[in-house]
Amino acid sequence: MVDTFTLLSPFFMSASPLPTRDVALALMESWTASASLRKHMLSVECAMRAYAGHFGEEEHRWALVGLLHDFDYERFPNAAQAADSEHPSEGVRHLRTLGYPDDICTAILGHALFTGVPRESRMAKVLFAVDELCGLITAAALVRPSRSVMDLEASSVKKKMKDKAFARGVSRDDVLNGAADMGVELDAHIAFVIGAMRASAPALGLGLASPAAS
Repeated sequence: MVDTFTLLSPFFMSASPLPTRDVALALMESWTASASLRKHMLSVECAMRAYAGHFGEEEHRWALVGLLHDFDYERFPNAAQAADSEHPSEGVRHLRTLGYPDDICTAILGHALFTGVPRESRMAKVLFAVDELCGLITAAALVRPSRSVMDLEASSVKKKMKDKAFARGVSRDDVLNGAADMGVELDAHIAFVIGAMRASAPALGLGLASPAAS
């Protein structure tokens, strides 16, 4: 486990108003044992960083939101979908004690509809738009022979999206409404997020397998 002092010290000793990625990653990993959940947060981080670059926003800030949006999910799963307790509220309370800024905390709260927190910033809207989509893309990639995003196309993801039996845990409404709220066309949105995930495919466990040695 990473203790609080270890997490806090690099944050407040740094000249930057935000923690480094290494500090945020250590926090995420110390609260999350599941490899698949860690990879989900890494995939959302990739999508957030890519969209920040696309919109000319602060890439590191947006990436932190993606990296940490579900970091408390294992400790506080919130099956009852309580508005102000469990995930993501407990995680955000912890982030506030560490000095994370309000825009990051508010965006993380807003990615869960049941919190009732409005998504007013572009960062918050994009987080909501990419969260469920990253899960759908990952699921669609893993059922391919390659088990990779490198040969996955948006049309395949849309086809899987229409199959209600596939990846039942992914909210199709959130994917559709998220893209609409961003003001982007769904096909282009899916393709953009696939491209973002391709850039870090090996780290996400979604790269093409190396050819077997002959």
